[in-house]
Amino acid sequence: MGDVPGLRSPASGADRAPLIFDVIIAGCGPTGATLAAELRLHDVRVLVLEKETEPVSFVRIVGLHIRSLELMAMRGLLQRILQHGRRRPAGGFFAAIPTPAPKGLDSAYAYLLGIPQPVIVRLLEEHAIELGARVRRGCAVAGVEQDDEGVTVELADGQRLRSRYLVGCDGARSTVRKLLGVGFPGEPSRNDTLMGEMAVGVPQEEIAAKVSEISETSKRFWLRPAGVGVYSVVVPAAGVSDRAEPPTLEDFAQQLRAIAGTDFGVHSPRWLSRFGDATRLAERYRVGRVLLAGDAAHIHPPLGGQGLNLGVQDAFNLGWKLAAQIRGWAPKTLLDTYQAERHPVAEDVLDNTRAQMELTSTEPGPRAVRRLLTELMDFDEVNRYLIEKITAIGIRYDFGDGPDLQGRRLRDIDVKQGHLYGLLHRGRGLLLDRTERLTVGGWSDRVDYLADPTAALDAPCVLLRPDGYVAWIGDDQQNLDEYLSRWFGKPAN
Repeated sequence: MGDVPGLRSPASGADRAPLIFDVIIAGCGPTGATLAAELRLHDVRVLVLEKETEPVSFVRIVGLHIRSLELMAMRGLLQRILQHGRRRPAGGFFAAIPTPAPKGLDSAYAYLLGIPQPVIVRLLEEHAIELGARVRRGCAVAGVEQDDEGVTVELADGQRLRSRYLVGCDGARSTVRKLLGVGFPGEPSRNDTLMGEMAVGVPQEEIAAKVSEISETSKRFWLRPAGVGVYSVVVPAAGVSDRAEPPTLEDFAQQLRAIAGTDFGVHSPRWLSRFGDATRLAERYRVGRVLLAGDAAHIHPPLGGQGLNLGVQDAFNLGWKLAAQIRGWAPKTLLDTYQAERHPVAEDVLDNTRAQMELTSTEPGPRAVRRLLTELMDFDEVNRYLIEKITAIGIRYDFGDGPDLQGRRLRDIDVKQGHLYGLLHRGRGLLLDRTERLTVGGWSDRVDYLADPTAALDAPCVLLRPDGYVAWIGDDQQNLDEYLSRWFGKPAN
C-alpha cells in the first residue's frame, strides 16, 4: 500500500491473523453501535471492540435532533426509542437563545427527544446485536497494521484480529486516530464547565428565582429539574482543581456560592463531570482501509446538542457505502464520498459551536452581539435557518447540478403503503416512481421500487440512497440508469 504514517505492514502472509471479520469497529458508543447495525443490514461480518468492561453508569441526558429521529424511523427504531425519552419543543437550541421553533418545520418529527445517554447506547447496541453484530467488552486496541488485503488489529492483551476494514469510533482521545498519525488540528479548551446531577436542599421557587436573575448575564449557569428533588447543574469551572482530576461535589458547591451566593444545599450527586470547549477536526477520515467516525473525527463544545447526532449521522452515511465496498458492487469513488460529504458537515458544526460559545461570554461585545441576534431570531427566516442547521435537516450534499431537492434528505411523506420511511428499514436504495413507467432493472438486488402516482411528492420520480438523501430527480430511464450506476455500481445483469 505504500508508506502510511502510523501504520506498519506485516512482513508476510504467514504473520497475519486469519481474516474472519469484514469490519472491526473500535468503540461501542452511539456511533459504533449504529455503524455495526447499518453494516449488518447488508450481511457484513462485524466485530465491535469496546475497551470498557461495563457501560457508563452516569445518567447524562442527551438530545436526539430531528434528523437523527428521522434516521431512527427509517430503520424502524423510533417507537422503541420514544418510550424511553421525553419530547421537547424544537426551539431555543442556538446559544440557548429562548426563541420558539418556527411553525411548519419540514419533518414529521419536529421535536427534540431527551433521553438518558446510557439508554440510547444500550438500545443501539441491542439493535446491532439483534442484527448479528458481535460485541466484545474489555478489549482495547493497542496496534494497527494494514496491507492490500486487510487490517490486523492488536489488542492490549496481545491478541491479534484480522478484518478487511477497521473503523475508529473510539472517541475524542481515539487510539485508532493516533495510530493512523492523522492530524487533529483545532483549538484546545479555553473554558471548562462543570455538569452533574444532584439533590438540592432548598425550595424550587427559590432556585427558579435565582436562576432567572443570574441567567441574564451568565449563559453557562443553570439548575434544571431532573427528577423529584434532583437538578441538572451547570456552572463554569474557572479556578476549580486540576482539570485532569474528576470534579467533586465541593467543586460544584464552591462555584455555586461564587456565582449565586448560595450552594442551594446540593448533596447526593448522581454523577459529576467536566467538559471543555476544545474544537478539533481530523484532517482525514480515511487512511487506506482504516476510517474514523464520531468523536474520533471531530470534537466541539456541546452547545446546541449536536455531538451525538453528528456521530450517528456519520454512521448512517458510512454504513451502506462500506457495505457496498465489501459486497463488491461499490462504484470506484463511492467510499471517498464519505469524507467528501461528512467532513464539510463537521466543519459547519464546529463553526456554529464556536459562534455559540462566543455568545455565552459575559464580555460587553459578545453580549451586544447576543442581544442583536436575539432580535434577528424574531424573523422567521433567521430562526428557521438556525434550527435547520442545528437539527441537520438543512444539509445539502453536493451532488452536482440539479433541482434543489437533489442532495437533500426527503421527509417522511405519505405513500400508498403508509409512510415512506417504512420502506427503508432494510437499508436499501429506493426508487419512488409517480409515472409508473420506470424500473430499477439490474439494480433490484440493491434498490427497491415503488410505483405510486398518489405519493405526496412534487417531482415525477426520486431515487433515494439508503441514508434517505435524494440521489436523482427526473422521469427519463436513461438518465436514471446513469445515476443508478453512479451510486449503486454496475447492474447485476
